[in-house]
Amino acid sequence: MVHISYWFVLMMLIYLEEAYITVKENAETLIVASKEIGLEVKADKSKYMVKSRDQNAGRSRHMKIDNNSFERVEEFEYLGTTLTNQNSIQEEIKSRLKSGNACYHSVQNLLSSRLLSKNLEIKVDRTIILPVVLYGCEIWLLTSREERRLRVFEKRV
Repeated sequence: MVHISYWFVLMMLIYLEEAYITVKENAETLIVASKEIGLEVKADKSKYMVKSRDQNAGRSRHMKIDNNSFERVEEFEYLGTTLTNQNSIQEEIKSRLKSGNACYHSVQNLLSSRLLSKNLEIKVDRTIILPVVLYGCEIWLLTSREERRLRVFEKRV
Protein backbone atom coordinates (compact mmCIF):
# COMPACT_ATOMS: atom_id res chain seq x y z
CA MET A 1 0.00 0.00 0.00
CA VAL A 2 1.31 3.46 -0.91
CA HIS A 3 1.56 6.02 1.87
CA ILE A 4 0.61 9.64 1.28
CA SER A 5 1.16 12.48 3.67
CA TYR A 6 2.56 15.70 2.25
CA TRP A 7 0.19 15.46 -0.71
CA PHE A 8 -2.69 14.87 1.68
CA VAL A 9 -1.98 18.14 3.46
CA LEU A 10 -2.70 20.05 0.28
CA MET A 11 -5.92 18.13 -0.20
CA MET A 12 -6.89 18.99 3.37
CA LEU A 13 -6.58 22.74 2.69
CA ILE A 14 -10.27 23.06 2.09
CA TYR A 15 -11.51 26.55 1.30
CA LEU A 16 -14.84 26.88 2.97
CA GLU A 17 -17.34 29.28 4.33
CA GLU A 18 -19.24 26.63 6.26
CA ALA A 19 -18.64 24.65 9.40
CA TYR A 20 -16.04 22.23 10.73
CA ILE A 21 -18.37 19.35 9.79
CA THR A 22 -17.82 20.09 6.08
CA VAL A 23 -14.07 19.73 6.50
CA LYS A 24 -14.52 16.44 8.30
CA GLU A 25 -16.96 15.09 5.69
CA ASN A 26 -14.61 16.04 2.84
CA ALA A 27 -11.65 14.47 4.62
CA GLU A 28 -13.58 11.25 5.22
CA THR A 29 -14.55 11.14 1.52
CA LEU A 30 -10.91 11.66 0.52
CA ILE A 31 -9.69 8.91 2.86
CA VAL A 32 -12.26 6.43 1.53
CA ALA A 33 -11.43 7.30 -2.09
CA SER A 34 -7.71 6.96 -1.36
CA LYS A 35 -8.18 3.51 0.16
CA GLU A 36 -10.15 2.39 -2.91
CA ILE A 37 -7.16 3.07 -5.17
CA GLY A 38 -4.57 1.63 -2.79
CA LEU A 39 -3.35 4.76 -1.03
CA GLU A 40 -3.08 5.16 2.72
CA VAL A 41 -3.18 8.48 4.54
CA LYS A 42 -0.49 8.85 7.20
CA ALA A 43 -2.28 10.72 9.99
CA ASP A 44 0.90 11.50 11.91
CA LYS A 45 2.27 13.48 8.94
CA SER A 46 -1.00 15.03 7.75
CA LYS A 47 -2.53 18.26 8.96
CA TYR A 48 -5.51 20.39 7.97
CA MET A 49 -6.32 24.07 7.70
CA VAL A 50 -9.66 25.82 7.81
CA LYS A 51 -9.87 28.92 5.63
CA SER A 52 -12.93 30.82 6.70
CA ARG A 53 -14.11 34.33 7.46
CA ASP A 54 -15.75 32.88 10.57
CA GLN A 55 -13.03 32.88 13.24
CA ASN A 56 -14.90 30.20 15.21
CA ALA A 57 -15.08 27.68 12.36
CA GLY A 58 -13.37 24.45 13.32
CA ARG A 59 -12.01 25.66 16.64
CA SER A 60 -11.01 22.13 17.53
CA ARG A 61 -7.24 21.58 17.33
CA HIS A 62 -7.61 17.95 16.24
CA MET A 63 -10.02 16.12 13.98
CA LYS A 64 -10.58 12.37 14.46
CA ILE A 65 -11.37 10.18 11.45
CA ASP A 66 -11.12 6.36 11.49
CA ASN A 67 -9.10 6.31 14.75
CA ASN A 68 -6.66 8.84 13.25
CA SER A 69 -6.18 12.33 14.64
CA PHE A 70 -5.34 15.22 12.31
CA GLU A 71 -3.85 18.43 13.71
CA ARG A 72 -5.19 21.82 12.65
CA VAL A 73 -2.62 24.42 11.52
CA GLU A 74 -2.88 28.19 11.11
CA GLU A 75 -0.33 28.39 8.29
CA PHE A 76 1.26 25.96 5.89
CA GLU A 77 4.14 26.13 3.44
CA TYR A 78 3.50 24.44 0.12
CA LEU A 79 5.80 24.67 -2.92
CA GLY A 80 7.64 27.60 -1.38
CA THR A 81 4.49 29.61 -0.69
CA THR A 82 3.11 30.20 2.79
CA LEU A 83 -0.65 29.79 2.99
CA THR A 84 -2.47 31.18 6.02
CA ASN A 85 -5.97 30.57 7.30
CA GLN A 86 -6.68 34.32 7.03
CA ASN A 87 -5.50 34.55 3.39
CA SER A 88 -2.90 37.06 4.60
CA ILE A 89 -0.27 37.68 1.98
CA GLN A 90 1.82 40.09 4.09
CA GLU A 91 4.11 37.43 5.53
CA GLU A 92 4.53 35.84 2.11
CA ILE A 93 5.56 39.16 0.55
CA LYS A 94 7.94 39.86 3.43
CA SER A 95 9.52 36.44 2.91
CA ARG A 96 9.77 36.97 -0.86
CA LEU A 97 11.40 40.39 -0.43
CA LYS A 98 13.90 38.89 2.02
CA SER A 99 14.74 36.17 -0.53
CA GLY A 100 15.03 38.80 -3.26
CA ASN A 101 17.45 40.84 -1.14
CA ALA A 102 19.57 37.75 -0.50
CA CYS A 103 19.57 37.00 -4.22
CA TYR A 104 20.51 40.59 -5.03
CA HIS A 105 23.42 40.56 -2.56
CA SER A 106 24.67 37.28 -3.98
CA VAL A 107 25.02 38.81 -7.48
CA GLN A 108 25.91 42.34 -6.33
CA ASN A 109 29.58 41.97 -7.32
CA LEU A 110 28.51 40.94 -10.79
CA LEU A 111 26.03 43.81 -11.10
CA SER A 112 28.54 46.42 -9.90
CA SER A 113 31.16 45.29 -12.40
CA ARG A 114 32.04 47.88 -15.00
CA LEU A 115 32.36 45.09 -17.55
CA LEU A 116 28.56 44.67 -17.74
CA SER A 117 26.49 46.95 -19.90
CA LYS A 118 23.33 48.52 -18.48
CA ASN A 119 21.18 46.26 -20.71
CA LEU A 120 22.92 43.17 -19.35
CA GLU A 121 22.41 44.37 -15.77
CA ILE A 122 18.68 44.76 -16.47
CA LYS A 123 18.54 41.25 -17.96
CA VAL A 124 20.26 39.79 -14.89
CA ASP A 125 17.75 41.60 -12.67
CA ARG A 126 14.76 40.37 -14.67
CA THR A 127 15.96 36.78 -15.03
CA ILE A 128 17.54 36.14 -11.63
CA ILE A 129 16.21 38.50 -8.97
CA LEU A 130 12.63 39.37 -9.92
CA PRO A 131 11.49 35.73 -10.40
CA VAL A 132 12.59 35.00 -6.82
CA VAL A 133 10.46 37.87 -5.52
CA LEU A 134 7.46 37.36 -7.78
CA TYR A 135 7.15 33.55 -7.57
CA GLY A 136 3.47 32.74 -7.13
CA CYS A 137 2.38 36.38 -7.46
CA GLU A 138 -0.42 35.42 -9.86
CA ILE A 139 -2.64 34.53 -6.92
CA TRP A 140 -1.74 37.46 -4.66
CA LEU A 141 -4.46 39.95 -3.77
CA LEU A 142 -2.42 43.07 -3.04
CA THR A 143 -3.33 46.06 -0.97
CA SER A 144 -1.86 49.41 -1.99
CA ARG A 145 0.69 49.13 0.84
CA GLU A 146 1.95 45.75 -0.38
CA GLU A 147 2.03 46.96 -3.97
CA ARG A 148 4.12 49.95 -2.85
CA ARG A 149 6.58 47.66 -1.03
CA LEU A 150 7.08 45.64 -4.21
CA ARG A 151 7.56 48.80 -6.31
CA VAL A 152 10.14 50.15 -3.86
CA PHE A 153 12.06 46.87 -4.05
CA GLU A 154 11.98 46.92 -7.84
CA LYS A 155 13.24 50.51 -8.03
CA ARG A 156 15.93 49.91 -5.41
CA VAL A 157 17.29 46.90 -7.27
